Amino acid sequence: MPMTAQSVSGTTAALTEIWERVLQRSPIGVDDNFFDLGGDSLTAVTLFLEIEKFCGRRLPSVLIYNAPTISALAHELERPATSRLAPLIQLRAGSASAPPVFMAHGLGGSVIDFHSLLTFIKTDNPIYGMQARGIDGVEDPSETIEAMARYHLDAIREIQPHGPYYLIGYSLGGLVCIEIAQRLVADGDKVALLSMIDGYPFRKYIPWFQRLRLSTRLAINKLAVAIGMAAARPDQRFLSPAQIRAQMSAGRKISSHSEPSPSELVTPAMEHAADVAKEALKKYHPRYYPGAVRFVRAQIVTDFPANPTPVWSHLVQRFDCETVPGDHLGMIASHPEDLAAVISRQLTEATGTKC
Repeated sequence: MPMTAQSVSGTTAALTEIWERVLQRSPIGVDDNFFDLGGDSLTAVTLFLEIEKFCGRRLPSVLIYNAPTISALAHELERPATSRLAPLIQLRAGSASAPPVFMAHGLGGSVIDFHSLLTFIKTDNPIYGMQARGIDGVEDPSETIEAMARYHLDAIREIQPHGPYYLIGYSLGGLVCIEIAQRLVADGDKVALLSMIDGYPFRKYIPWFQRLRLSTRLAINKLAVAIGMAAARPDQRFLSPAQIRAQMSAGRKISSHSEPSPSELVTPAMEHAADVAKEALKKYHPRYYPGAVRFVRAQIVTDFPANPTPVWSHLVQRFDCETVPGDHLGMIASHPEDLAAVISRQLTEATGTKC
């Protein structure tokens, strides 16, 4: 159905009411920016759940970066199908003279997961998020880590044809970044920073002694959870929102008895992309990288090895590791300021500038 001024006007009025209710402020102009109004990642999810009730379409919350105003979002909703999300989304502007920083998100997430973290990172560099292919439901997800790396590297080359490059990857995004770095180095380009945030290969590719320790710990944890759930009341036998996101980030399927809160709902396309990414993780065998990796590990160990050094030290020329508070999910969700301080220092040292 062709878009008409009347239909856009009606959608705009409905969106204005939704925005004012979700953001708890009034009035909001049609050209006011969502993030300038105080919106964040959780608010964006709530916003799109309300939009789904209004129009019956479940859209990924990361779409807010493509359409950050009521006016832009109204035109987006009047389209017969969701617009394709770009491989790179500018998350924060910076100095035109500073090289860009490229960040890759984890399994089951999107670049909007970095919103709180970005508010604390101190740098003049513009920051772009590498958005996983397929979460918009328009394209098919990339089926291998290598394909993910090619997909994003092509987009990176359009923005920055030559190095030095600055890459930051969280969880699965760390594997994507090290694959991108492999290709850049092979082409003779310089990678000034490769920062991996709690990123690990699938367990069969880690040293056997770590694999044994990890399997034992996970078995004990599983038993403890089962005992705890058996003792709980029926209405308490559900995973918390944090556990749901942590499971997706760790590459595990959400169990059928999970009942996420509204703020944790994802679109079918995002779930499909997460399933495909999980299979890609299982198949990915890291190669030796002839460069330096700055690794950041979570202080609280969950589904991953307790010590990343034996996992990566023989796979990279130089491996440095430091620890930040929180677990795999909480290091971003609950301790963004601590993680941002580490990233800010890494960028300062890599660029040779003061933050």
